Amino acid sequence: MPDNGTIAIDLKGRTPPAFIAVEGAIGVGKTTLAKKLAASLGHATLLEEAEQNPFLEKFYRNPGQAALATQLFFLFQRTQSIQDMRQADIFAPARVADFLVEKDPLFARITLDSDEYQLYEKVYRQLTIDAPKPDLVVYLQASTDVLLARIEQRGLAMERHIDRDYLERLNEVYSEFFLYYDDAPLLIVNASEIDLVNSVDDYKHLVDYLLDIRSGRHYFNPTFFR
Repeated sequence: MPDNGTIAIDLKGRTPPAFIAVEGAIGVGKTTLAKKLAASLGHATLLEEAEQNPFLEKFYRNPGQAALATQLFFLFQRTQSIQDMRQADIFAPARVADFLVEKDPLFARITLDSDEYQLYEKVYRQLTIDAPKPDLVVYLQASTDVLLARIEQRGLAMERHIDRDYLERLNEVYSEFFLYYDDAPLLIVNASEIDLVNSVDDYKHLVDYLLDIRSGRHYFNPTFFR
């Protein structure tokens, strides 16, 4: 491993996907994986930076009062990031994102009332018409118990108010969304059994697997490599 902490990957002559999107519920490790992939593959990162949302802590404390503001902030933030990426494409390197714009309505569906959701949908349709498609989507899937444990372990103050019911509903809509997703090659990862923070072997096996994906739907279970 190089001194900067980057995990070296043997590409074996393979060309990495130019635009990779990592997705999954809160606490599953999508930002950790996005940063590691970007460092190993020489890509830039495109991160949603949830801590910049001034409404998020209010939402976790009282979802009913801050849901619409929280959702619209994230939508504007993500679409602005995509627009910036498009404008710089002629000079920019490949990228790894820790979000997929198309997933944004998942959160809206479980947090907004019907009138708020209608307003949100109108804004969403106007802002996301030209969103680029990833060359690969990595969906990290984990149980609610695992998500709760990881959220507690990272110890962010504003996340203390996230409850089990919210995470269970989020897991359900994610599962439904990716059950039918076919806009890009998809890799579904059993993230309950993967340790991307501490296990170099887990990470290397995952990257070696995803470098061969060019189309279709694939599944990665790290226990097969142990």
